[in-house]
Amino acid sequence: MGSIVEISVIMGVYNPKNQERFFYAVKSVVQQTFQSWEMILYDDGSDEAYKKSIEWAASLDDRIFLIRSEKNRGLAYALNQCIRKASGRYIARMDDDDIARKDRLEKQFRFLELHPQYQWVGSNAELIDKRGVWGCRKVPEIPGKKDFLFTSPYIHPSVMFHKRVLKENGGYNTSGDFLFCEDYELFMRLHRKGLQGYNLQEMLLQYTEDYAAHKKRTYRRRIREMKVRYRGFKQLGILNKITFYHVFRPLMVGAVPALLRHYIKKTMKGFRIWERKEKTSTENV
Repeated sequence: MGSIVEISVIMGVYNPKNQERFFYAVKSVVQQTFQSWEMILYDDGSDEAYKKSIEWAASLDDRIFLIRSEKNRGLAYALNQCIRKASGRYIARMDDDDIARKDRLEKQFRFLELHPQYQWVGSNAELIDKRGVWGCRKVPEIPGKKDFLFTSPYIHPSVMFHKRVLKENGGYNTSGDFLFCEDYELFMRLHRKGLQGYNLQEMLLQYTEDYAAHKKRTYRRRIREMKVRYRGFKQLGILNKITFYHVFRPLMVGAVPALLRHYIKKTMKGFRIWERKEKTSTENV
């Protein structure tokens, strides 16, 4: 690899329970067809029992830089620290239990280079659990404000940003009010400022969606999401009598037991939130 770093892949990790999946996540970055990358791996105060596995993952490639924190401060703080250390012009997100397709970085880099009207680019994703791929999640090609009513129209760990966009707009909000909703808040904030993202209509990521993921969505987390929705919808100008019920969706969904929610999703083979009929000039890039 040359001395120029084009893409900084950022990942926050804390006590990775599924260590095999964590190794595969890091390895999927190492195996990318695009070579001008670095990876900033932030250990967010993991317990001693997990430190060796994190060190082992960081040793997979000399382009991986490990940062340790003695205290767990949350994902938003971890990602902001990664952004400060990043050398690349672009910031690509990855979670510690997701798998990137080998050409993910190459395709997203090419898209952003050719389409300066977009400040970030995401993609669709295959849904996986311990048994492998069981479904998919498809997101709108060019999300608008109203697409935020159902859920975030971007799959956070699939996204690559212009680094300057994150720096100029304050990065991730570390307030406890946005805990586990930091990406939803960020994307609504960027849209409010007139910035625009795009989703490649390809499965460039395998996204972990299993029973454990549903179980982590606690009542407190759903209350926080309601507050994020109310504030974000209001600032985007999409909150009214007709759309107000979307604010309460997290509680309505949370009323269904986690095991049943996961069973329903698997029965449906994932979910397609939006159907877009319009064609765009960038569709085949």
